This record gives sequence, structure tokens and C-alpha cells, in this order.
Amino acid sequence: MSKGPGLFSDFGKKAKDLLTRDYLSDHKFSVSTYSESGVALTTSTVKRGGYSSGDVAAQYKYNNISTDVKVDTESNISATFTVAEIVPSSKTIATLKFPNYESGKLEFQYFHAHASLTAAVGLNQSPPLDLSVTLGTPTFALGAEAGYETTSGKLTKYTAGITVTKPESCASIILGDKGDTIKASYIHHLDQLQKSAAVGEITRKFSTNENTFTVGGSYSIDGLTNVKMKLNNHGILGAVLQHELIGKSVLTLSSEFETKALDKTPKFGVALALKP
Repeated sequence: MSKGPGLFSDFGKKAKDLLTRDYLSDHKFSVSTYSESGVALTTSTVKRGGYSSGDVAAQYKYNNISTDVKVDTESNISATFTVAEIVPSSKTIATLKFPNYESGKLEFQYFHAHASLTAAVGLNQSPPLDLSVTLGTPTFALGAEAGYETTSGKLTKYTAGITVTKPESCASIILGDKGDTIKASYIHHLDQLQKSAAVGEITRKFSTNENTFTVGGSYSIDGLTNVKMKLNNHGILGAVLQHELIGKSVLTLSSEFETKALDKTPKFGVALALKP
């Protein structure tokens, strides 16, 4: 693939992941195994309140082809097929689901030194069409995306953004929700391995004059333990503790509570991922 500006979907992704990933409110247990043929199997069980669910996922990679299949306890089946380099510097992704087969999608991604393009079409009788384009370099890029409903002939979404990326930091501004929301984010890595970082994000919704400001960060205590925290202007405080066990297994503990309503029961989550 060409080293260019990346996809529009990557704008602000690093900051978003730091503020949302691993903040759990349920209990999850997963076990991964790998066969000699290259098949990766992952079995997961999730408990939310008094309801439990599970799924089995398989992944297989061969040359430039990748296949992912998942089956859950409610008999939902999803499959994703990814093929790279059908056209040079491109990636084609097909997503199929059953029994909700109308939510399937076919996506094409093209990468250039100074541009990237994605086009996705739904696999149903009235397929929605999503397009995005990014222009620039790995350091500075402009991008936009739009969604078109073929049945009504109307635009369902349009978004534009700008991002500046450096080895130690990344800043993004995105105008979304058909121009009703603007989001600005900034992440700064505190070490060369990018295991510790500070992040800030502000979102303004023009129709309601509502502002949400969130700050957070992650810190690597040692090679096996990492902590994360975040706090927004509504008083929501979240914390995550991750510790690597034997092998590549990871234990994640998460908690979230409202500092302006301490009488409310805090949310707790735990995840244990066992890997060989």
C-alpha cells in the first residue's frame, strides 16, 4: 500500500480510541487459540446485567486474502472477506450477514501517495452509497465523506475534516452531522514507544448549544501494566487498569461514576482475554 494521507475514517481515531477503548460496563471472558494451518479461533462470553451472550469467531489469512467469520448465541452469522491488491494499492472488503442479509456491504479502498478514496455500497434492493476522499500527505490532510440514499435520492450524511499528524502528536477538526456538530481533538504521546499519552477533545452541537469537553490520558507503569483515565465537563470520571498476565493474556478492570451524583451506583466492567 502507498504511504499517503490515510482514510477519512482515521481522522481523530487515535484520540477517540484513547477516550473510549477498554472502558467497559460489562463482564467479558475470551479465549483465543491458533492452529498450525493459520486459523485463529476466539470464543467470547459477555454478561450484561442478568443477560449473557457469546460468540465464536474465526480468522484465516492466506497471502493477500483475509477471512473473518463470527457466529453468536442468537444464530447471527457475519462474515468479512478482505482482498488486497486486486488493483494495485487497493483493498476490497465484502461484509455479509445472516439472517439480516440486507445489511451486507461491499467496499473498495484505494490508496495513493497524496490521496485515498473509499466507496461502499449496500447489498440490497435499495443500496445506500457511501463515498469518502482524502487529499494531502501523511503529515497534513483534508477529507470529506457523504452518504446517498438511492431510494429517496437524498444525502443522508456529509462530513468534512482536517488533520495534522506528527510523530509525537495528532490534531483533528471534524464538521459532522450535516454541519450540526464540530469536534476538535488532540493527542500527544509522552514517550517514543507511544505507551503513554495525553488527550483532549471538545464537541459542540449547534442545534442545542451543547458543549462537551473531555480530557484523559494513559500511562505505562511498567512493561506489563497500563492505566487510563478520562473526565468530562459533565462530571463523568472513568478509569481503566490493564495488566498483562502469562503470555499475551490481558486482564482489564474498568470503572465509571458521576462525580456530580455520588449517590448513583458506579459502573464496573472486567475483561479477561486469554491468548497463547
